[in-house]
Amino acid sequence: MRDVVFTRGSGWMPTVIREDGELKVMLAAGADANHEPRTFTVPIGEAHLAVIREDLARHLLLWSAVLPLCDAAGTRGRLDEDAAVALLDPVLLSVPADVDALFRRIRWDRSRLVAHGADVALLDRGQVCRAMRAATEVPNEKRAQEDHANRRRAARGTVLGPLDAAILRYTGQYLHGATVPRRMPDAVDPALLPQVMRVIATAEQACAGMRIGLDPRRGNRATDKQDWDRTAATVDAAVRRAYPELVDDAVRTVSFLMCAEVADRSRSTPVEDGHADLGESAKTALTFTDDKGGEKAWRRDGPRTASAEFWEFVADRSGTDNEVFTIEDEPMGEGVQLHFYADSIARITTVRPGEAGSDPQYRVEYRLVDGLAGYRSLVDAFVRGGCAALDRHGPWISDVAEFERARRRRPGR
Repeated sequence: MRDVVFTRGSGWMPTVIREDGELKVMLAAGADANHEPRTFTVPIGEAHLAVIREDLARHLLLWSAVLPLCDAAGTRGRLDEDAAVALLDPVLLSVPADVDALFRRIRWDRSRLVAHGADVALLDRGQVCRAMRAATEVPNEKRAQEDHANRRRAARGTVLGPLDAAILRYTGQYLHGATVPRRMPDAVDPALLPQVMRVIATAEQACAGMRIGLDPRRGNRATDKQDWDRTAATVDAAVRRAYPELVDDAVRTVSFLMCAEVADRSRSTPVEDGHADLGESAKTALTFTDDKGGEKAWRRDGPRTASAEFWEFVADRSGTDNEVFTIEDEPMGEGVQLHFYADSIARITTVRPGEAGSDPQYRVEYRLVDGLAGYRSLVDAFVRGGCAALDRHGPWISDVAEFERARRRRPGR
């Protein structure tokens, strides 16, 4: 038989119950293996109930002190009841100085106290009782999240100034740096908003006209990392030059915002193929293949260029286990093979066709490639004029061992 003896408005604060005639504090904390909340109970006396009923601050301090014991129980372990009972008198019945001393020795949950109105500066000084004088029954979880974010930054040696904090609030990254940034002017103190907008304007001017294209090597939605890094570096340099007092977190969030917006604009802008007039030597029919048996034919009389069709084929089929793609002109006996995993390309030409059952002979030459832009240039050149058009894009290396040495010497390898 369980009866509720005392509870406060917040559903998560410990409740006092009477179970089989015994007073207990009951609290929910953590989750079991099925992700359902776990409930723990700790036996208490009438003197403890009187303090919990009359003193909100002591009630919250007890909750903060017991929560780490609940966390230690994990998903199926037992609560260390002796340790929990040992906290009752020191937290609920001791003088403030002794409570402060206790909290300097034990683990306790800071977030619960901050959410319920604790003075953060006093908590930092170890004065937990004074910090709880303005405690509130209704929690403010955002306040606890902000305190956690500030402590995380402080551990990295970062202290935000008013403008830094305003910029992070504007982009929505004050609490979580991994959040995709967006524009939130209403989250900023109106007195600081004009300064924030001047920083944003500096960043916008720096990246005006820049583009962050999609990278079909990583699917239909991935952005080109080189484009992204180039845009971020441009914005970073401009903002740091104009506002050298800003901390790295503030500059980084502005760069992230600009890159995200440039990428969005680029997605809505059609890619210009630039191959409307390919000339006499251009390919008229090609076959695209991948390492997984995929194949697609292209003809010049179709509605789209070979380059556009090929990169769409790559975007639809590329993956971590599918990073080799080939463009072949079978009648001409030539083609190129792109090795995305190795940042390289091979051009392949038929030296002697197979005759009377013999295998054909090929000449294979390799070249390192610098990012997606490098791949696009080489594909365009092959579509325009075949392997001969790739001569000026050398050097090409025919010796495999020599090429592997060149690849290992490449910076970043």
